[in-house]
Order: sequence, then structure tokens, then C-alpha cells
Amino acid sequence: MKNTKLITLITLVTLIVMISNVIVTMNQFKDFQNKVNLVIANIVGIIREKYPEINEEEVISILNMKENSLTTGYNILEKYGINTNEIYAIDGMEKQEKDTIVTNIISIIILFVIIIIILFINSKIRKRNIQSIIKYIEELNKKNYNLQIEKNSEDELSNLSNELYKITVMLKEQAEASLKDKKALQNSLEDISHQLKTPLTSISIMLDNIRENPNMDEHTKQKFIYEINRQIEWINWLVISLLKLSKLDSNTVTFVKRKIEVKKLIKNVIQNLAIPLDIKQQKIIVNGKSLIETIDYNESKILNNKLESSEKEKNTTTDVKFIGDYNWELEAITNIIKNCIEHTPENKNIYINFEENNFYTKITIKDEGVGIDKEDIKHIFERFYKGKNSSENSVGIGLALAKSIIEKDNGYILCFSKKEEGTTFEIKYMK
Repeated sequence: MKNTKLITLITLVTLIVMISNVIVTMNQFKDFQNKVNLVIANIVGIIREKYPEINEEEVISILNMKENSLTTGYNILEKYGINTNEIYAIDGMEKQEKDTIVTNIISIIILFVIIIIILFINSKIRKRNIQSIIKYIEELNKKNYNLQIEKNSEDELSNLSNELYKITVMLKEQAEASLKDKKALQNSLEDISHQLKTPLTSISIMLDNIRENPNMDEHTKQKFIYEINRQIEWINWLVISLLKLSKLDSNTVTFVKRKIEVKKLIKNVIQNLAIPLDIKQQKIIVNGKSLIETIDYNESKILNNKLESSEKEKNTTTDVKFIGDYNWELEAITNIIKNCIEHTPENKNIYINFEENNFYTKITIKDEGVGIDKEDIKHIFERFYKGKNSSENSVGIGLALAKSIIEKDNGYILCFSKKEEGTTFEIKYMK
């Protein structure tokens, strides 16, 4: 409510002054009553002494005006110069009236003065607060966000100050985030430059060798061409991954939401990674609840060995789904499993489990690699971060891209690892 505290204060002061005035007036009226009663008692006493034959009841009857002799009384008073319309018949009553009037006037003046003082003080406080807010805004314009506003009242200026404080906090967070993004962009550009410099230098050297040696033997030339092609593919992958991350960051990607069958998704991921799996002679064991599917790789071909293949079990694993963009999720899961392949020794296994409940669909991917150091685990999803066990060709972008994709599809990913016990990635897509 507008000026609630001010109105409350004025009302309180008014009540105090009014109550004080009533108390004073009541005391004056009591004095008036005592004085009148004193005069009457004196009159009754004189009448009784000088006229003992008069009955006391008659005197009381006269006092209670049971006998109307007002005209006679007024005439007697006027005979002695006492006009009851102008002065009191009893001495001291006029002073009593003046005291009452003065008391009321003083009470009104005091009330008026107090209200003026309150309004003046409130005006000064408001003016000071407004000046403070103006200075605060000027500091905000200078991009100074290290300011504090501590207001706990509920008037308009305090509410305005609190809103300004919220804006300050938001601007400060945005400024810090912007600075952090600039530093991250600078670091990323430095990392990208470093990552591109090595393959480009290799390509340049090999091309120079081919150009300067026209008589180079065919075997060496083909080896150079193969290496140049490999380096170009690597650069192409890096650029495409960076473009994907950039699109995700700028929210320019439109995710096509639909039901994704986890089993089908995992099979397609494995097909994409058939060659590196075959090179390292690794196995991927997929366990969807009661269905265990072992996939071996021999000459880049997938062989399925279903240990339990009842129709009920088949339907159970097939029914595990979640809502998301199939192509982007294929990219995300591929990057995660690719990371497991790179960090798992030859002839070892990678395990993939998936399940579904009323709250989420969970995919768990576990490798038999060397594990991740404790200080590296918290940075595992940061862009361009390379841990102690990272391979020489690792860029540190695959897991960052996977995390961004999963989070866009209402999911999240966690990583658990122990040295020499492998690494586990746990993905949950919320319903």
C-alpha cells in the first residue's frame, strides 16, 4: 500500500494527541465539577444555618430543579450585575473555560506541528533515497556492479531499490558470464589453432616433398597421399564438430523430437564404430534387461549371439524408448563409445546397459580401460580438455559435444571412474 508506514505513523501520533487531549479535558471537567459542587455545598450549608426551619428535602428538591424558580434566580443575578449569557455566576468558571479552550488549541497545534515534522522528515528521507538510487543507476551505467542495496521496508522506493539490486545481480552475472565466454573463446581459438597447426604443417611438408621429388618412388608417394588424406579427414571432423557445437551454443539447431528405440540406436552406433572395434579386437556387450546380446567384430561384420531370445524378452528390450532427436543422439552416443574404445586396451570389453521406468530412460556405458584421474574427472566434459591419459590425437571435443546434445534432449550425463577399474558413463533422459 502506498506510504503505508507514513500513514500509520501519522495515525498513531493523531491518536496519541487526541487521547492526551481527552484525558486533559476530563481532568479539567472534573475540576469544574468539584468547583461547582463546592459552591453548591456552601450555599446549602449557609441556607441550613440561617434558615433552620427549611426542610432539607426541600433544599435538595430545589437543587434537583424539581421546583422551577429559574426566572426569579436570573432576576436576582441580574440585579447584582451577573449576566449568565456573558459571564459565569461562580467565580473561577471563566478561567476554567479558557483553560479548556487553550488546551484544545495547544493539542491541535502540537498535532499539526508533529505531522509537519513527520512529513518533512519523510520528504528528506525520500529525497535522500532518490538521490542514492540515481547515483546507483549512474554507477550501473559505468558498469560498476559491485554495489549493495540493503532495504527491508515495503515502500515504493525500497521496492524499487530491491528491483534495481536484482537487475544489478543479473547484469553482474551476465558480465561475468560474458567475460568467461570471451576467455573460453580465446582459449578455444588458441586450442583450435594449435590443433590445426600440426596437421597443416604435416600436409605442407608432405606436399613439398612430392612436388620437389618428381621421381619419388610410388610406394612412398602413396604413403604420403594416404597420410595427407588422413590428416584432411581429421581436420574435416574437427571443423564439423566445432560447427555443431557452435550451432548448439547459439540455439540455431531445431531438434526433431520423436520416440527413439534404444536398441536400434545402439546397433547403429556400433555399426559406425565397427572398424576401430575390429582394429583393437574389442567386444561390446549389450544387456537390455533380460536380453543379453554379444556383438563380436570380425572383418568389420556384426555377429549377434542371443543368449535368451524368447518373444517376451525381445519385446521387453525393444520397448525401451525415449523422446529425442535420433540423428543428434546417434552423434552423442557414438562420441561416448568412441571415447571408451580409445581408452580401452585391445581385447577388452565395453558394456552397454539400458532400462526404462516411469521417470526416465537410462543408458549405462562402461569400459575396461585404465580409468580417469580424480583431478581430471570433473573436467571430463569441458571443451578441449585433455587429461593425463588422453591419447595423442585426442582433441577433447567429443564428450563436450555429447553432453550438449544430451542436455538439449532433456537429459543429463554423469561420469564415474576409478584407476585401473575403467570408466562408466550414465545417461538419463527424463520423461
